[in-house]
Amino acid sequence: MSFKYKITHAYCWYNNGSMIVKMYFINEIPFTFDELPDGHLYDQDLCRMADKYRTFEPEDLYKNSFYLIDEEAHPCFFPVELENPEDLPDELEFDYDGEDLTS
Repeated sequence: MSFKYKITHAYCWYNNGSMIVKMYFINEIPFTFDELPDGHLYDQDLCRMADKYRTFEPEDLYKNSFYLIDEEAHPCFFPVELENPEDLPDELEFDYDGEDLTS
C-alpha cells in the first residue's frame, strides 16, 4: 500500500492581513495560493471564513516550499501521488502516468 498525499484548501488572510487568498495545502502544509478578485474584502462571509485560520506571510510559503522540495513532495515540482488531484489549483493539474509513480 502506497502513501498518498491529500490536497485541501482554505480562505486565509495573507501578507500582514492585507488580503484574503485561497490557500492550498498538501497534508496541512501550505504550498501555493490563488488570489481572489478585487473587492473580495467587502464579502463579510469570506472575511469570517478567513478569520478562522491563521494569517500566512510570504516567508511561510517560502519556507514550506523549500521543505516540500527537499522531501520531493511539492506538487509543483514532483509527481507526488495524490488522494485527490482534482483539488489542485487549475494551473497545477498534471496528467500523471501511474507507472512513473512506482518506478
